[in-house]
Amino acid sequence: MSTINYSKWDHIEVSDDEDDTHPNIDTPSLFRWRHQARVERMEEAKKEKEQFKSEYDSHQQKLQEIKRKVKEYEKSEEKNIADLEKLKISLTEMENQEKEWKKKEEELKKKERLTPWNVDTLCKEGKSKTIINKPKKRVELTEEEKGERQVEFVKKYKDKCKKFGMFQKYEDSQSFLLENPELVCEETANYLVVWCIDLEMEEKHDLMHHVAHQTIVMQFILELSKQLDLDPRGCVGPFFSRIKVGEKQYMDAFNDELESFKGRIRARAKEKIEEAMKEYEEEERQKRLGPGGLDPVEVFESLPPVLQECFEKKDIPMLQKAIMELSREDAEYHLKRCIDSGLWVPDAKKDSDNQQEEEEVYDTPSEPTSEPVKEGQKSSSIEDVD
Repeated sequence: MSTINYSKWDHIEVSDDEDDTHPNIDTPSLFRWRHQARVERMEEAKKEKEQFKSEYDSHQQKLQEIKRKVKEYEKSEEKNIADLEKLKISLTEMENQEKEWKKKEEELKKKERLTPWNVDTLCKEGKSKTIINKPKKRVELTEEEKGERQVEFVKKYKDKCKKFGMFQKYEDSQSFLLENPELVCEETANYLVVWCIDLEMEEKHDLMHHVAHQTIVMQFILELSKQLDLDPRGCVGPFFSRIKVGEKQYMDAFNDELESFKGRIRARAKEKIEEAMKEYEEEERQKRLGPGGLDPVEVFESLPPVLQECFEKKDIPMLQKAIMELSREDAEYHLKRCIDSGLWVPDAKKDSDNQQEEEEVYDTPSEPTSEPVKEGQKSSSIEDVD
């Protein structure tokens, strides 16, 4: 086996090399002066090294720049021989200087290598690591990641979540969660909340109240885990132990949260019903839109009363007379809106013949609809009035 070389430990410079000092010399001060002198030498060596590096880097940049110019001149079609020769001379000088810089670099490395070690350079901290035992932090997910996680959870555990939502006794709920610890999570609470909203929208109020109770049970377990900074699965037992005792203050807080939750469910269900009605009304409105994209109901309600009466009575002469009595500008405005909404169809007779529809048509403009246009009902059309 090769022996270990301990020669690098032969020369170590420390402030208290001499244990025996003259009685008249203040030993602590002597050691302090020696240390200060050594630190100053180290600073000077450091500055010398930094200065060398800065100057050498500058030299390298100049050398690369001259090489680049020489290549450009050599590739250029219009060469200036004199300038090219000057650049080549400069390049030769810089390359010679490069050798001097390399030599100086080796000298600095040798000087650094021969410098005695001391208490400041003898040991260096490779890396430092402080470990403090703390509970594992919850990983924060983005909204998109939470949504994907919820979808996957529901696909996998939907039946179990519903089963938990139907339990009535605390003992049954506790046993079920201990047997299925994967359900003790935010995803279960989220699913139960959505189920409560759906039940309220379906007017299954009694079942909603029951599932709401189980939702608050799950939320209290999750809240307890946050307070204790523990895994929710470890809080199932403590929660049910406390809820079974029936402490008045704790039960009051539980029941208050339950009633508040049911109120929020009712409000949200009402909002969703209103949103669904608005969507349905908008769909019906889109179905009613005429060729110009206008709603016949809205157009009819915006017509002057005399024109509304003409449409209601299906009175063609009366309609022609009312149009003639309007200013040209107003008449054109209302006629265009009637056409765009489908209340008025120009050439209705021609279109009817082409489509071979079984309805009565007249040589005169077709008569208005037999009844006023109602919301949700697409109006019959009349022909254009000359």
